[in-house]
Amino acid sequence: MLRQPEFRRFYAGYATSLLGTAMSSVAVAFAVLDAGGTAAGLGLVFAARIVPQVIFLVAGGVIADRVGHRRVMLAADMTQGCAQAALAAALFAGKPQIWVFVVLAVALGTGEAFFGPALSGLTVQIAPADQLGNANALLGIGRSAASVAGPALAGVLIAVTGPAVVIAFDAASFAVSALALALLRPSWTAGSGTRSLLGDLADGWAEFRSRPWLLVTAVQFTLFNLLVWGPFLLLGPVLSDEVLGGAGAWGAIMACYGAGAALGGLLALGRRPRRPVASATAATFGYAAPCALLALSAPVAGVAAGALIAGVGSAMAGAFGTTALQQQVPKEALARVSAMETGIAFAFGPLAFAAAGPVAALVGARAVLGFGAAWSALSSAVVLALPAVRAVRWRSTSG
Repeated sequence: MLRQPEFRRFYAGYATSLLGTAMSSVAVAFAVLDAGGTAAGLGLVFAARIVPQVIFLVAGGVIADRVGHRRVMLAADMTQGCAQAALAAALFAGKPQIWVFVVLAVALGTGEAFFGPALSGLTVQIAPADQLGNANALLGIGRSAASVAGPALAGVLIAVTGPAVVIAFDAASFAVSALALALLRPSWTAGSGTRSLLGDLADGWAEFRSRPWLLVTAVQFTLFNLLVWGPFLLLGPVLSDEVLGGAGAWGAIMACYGAGAALGGLLALGRRPRRPVASATAATFGYAAPCALLALSAPVAGVAAGALIAGVGSAMAGAFGTTALQQQVPKEALARVSAMETGIAFAFGPLAFAAAGPVAALVGARAVLGFGAAWSALSSAVVLALPAVRAVRWRSTSG
């Protein structure tokens, strides 16, 4: 797949940007604290980045299908790069107030809301139809590798130079990504919307709801994030601190998850499952492993092994599911449908973080995680049994 010039050019810029983003996430946290911020202030900054993603995600998909995926991604990269450059400049100049972090986090989150939905559509434009699965697997490998390497590199650079340098690197990484996008010359260009924005939105929703398998899997992940993964990410560090040895144990667990995701991406390369949505659903059984092992008071090595399994499944599910979406949905509606799928899947994410702690205080963290593991396995089995899910076939050409 990397032999394809257009995809290779984009992938180089995208991977650079992913690394910068993974590094800056750590740097921003330390920058807020170094500037005198509190845990509450840091939470406000994180929320300021997430809220625009929730608000603008579907709008980003509509606009990307309307004016062109590459154009929207270029604008998003430039917006995020300018935001990070401004933050780096403010940090080099002194200790900015918390509102500076918040405003720039809003700009960053807005850019992410527009970039994400357009990515699925652009991939179809620059990857040959028979290589879509490999393209999605490589994109997943890039994200996984960045999630492992980014925080480690950021930690070293912050200790030596400070957060401002890391955030400046992230600003430069967005410029690299924008340059790669500017050099692309895709054979097909989106941007054929002729109706109003609401009309385009209605057309996108019609495409989405006309595919029962898409609605079912989106709802599956809505409940998964609410009942399984949100509680795991919140309660996992708590149990690690109490019984597994602290932050180091949790870091090892999540590093194994990232390594598993990279491995899963490698395993997905070259594979064309006859039933891609069923194969993606089967891969989600791995998510139950780390939750169940934490609930059963397994040692760090056991939970880390479960996280590795979950990471492998996550990457394979993502590669196969995304490819099925790109094959089944018309090119001109891909960004909208992708945005709707993602928006539904993550709709209850904030609620999961808000509710998991109080529920755990009532019934115990292990009970919450045990329920999550059982729910994850049961929901995967139910979805896998549905005829609409098993009926989707791998196509040699995109829809």
